[in-house]
Amino acid sequence: MTLTVVSGATGRLGRRVTARLDRPQRLLVRDAARAPDVPGAQVAVADYADRAAVRAGLDGATAVLMVSAAETPDRVDQHRSFIDAAVDAGVGHLVYTSFAGARADATFTLARDHWATEEYIKESGLAYTFLRDNLYADFLPMLVGDDGIIRGPAGDGRAAVVAQDDVADAAVAVLREPGAHSGRTYDLTGPDALTFTEMAAVVAAATGRQVRFHNETPEEAYASRAAFGAPDWQVDAWVSTYTAVAAGELSTVDPAVPRLTGRPAKTLADTLRG
Repeated sequence: MTLTVVSGATGRLGRRVTARLDRPQRLLVRDAARAPDVPGAQVAVADYADRAAVRAGLDGATAVLMVSAAETPDRVDQHRSFIDAAVDAGVGHLVYTSFAGARADATFTLARDHWATEEYIKESGLAYTFLRDNLYADFLPMLVGDDGIIRGPAGDGRAAVVAQDDVADAAVAVLREPGAHSGRTYDLTGPDALTFTEMAAVVAAATGRQVRFHNETPEEAYASRAAFGAPDWQVDAWVSTYTAVAAGELSTVDPAVPRLTGRPAKTLADTLRG
């Protein structure tokens, strides 16, 4: 009997996966009251940093979807605790949601966290698959300010933004047959690489708002975000999202989504139309 554990099952991606996964599954969540209602699914409660609770939640799992933890300064430590628990539990295969361009010197600061996590998984001895997601197309309307402007130092750089539905479908394809994807890294992208000027036009068409992109300098980007009162590491992450695009680190269009799902990847316009 196979058992798939989906972590982060209360989140946008986790909920999509649990709804699509047509096999015995256990939902690993921090709050049982928020767990999605999936017929026949088990529910286990654990925080990533609680190695014992995670180990219990992963017990008997043939495959695990490890959705990356919320963005915090100790995110990599939480990931390591989760991975150690997976080793303790004898997990058969770990599927990790990483990020495009993950490497030690990535421009996007949080992509460095994903690289560190990938390396720790490799060193753990677990069978693994990495899903390196591009920027989520679904989130682009959230980048628009009250004045209808998307601001950031992205220049004319391009990003191959990906729909969360496509990421979920790709994850399910891997979870259904994990052995066929052992040791593989998939870059999950949309079908086109767009500039933020082009993305703003698509968002405008989809929402009926006047939306445009304003290219900031890095100094302007830090100044325009100062009012949020966010910690330095968070502001660095916000700004470096755009500078990574400017550097061309998110521009590659990859065929992984259609190869894994058997259908074309959704365009930004398709994603925003719902």
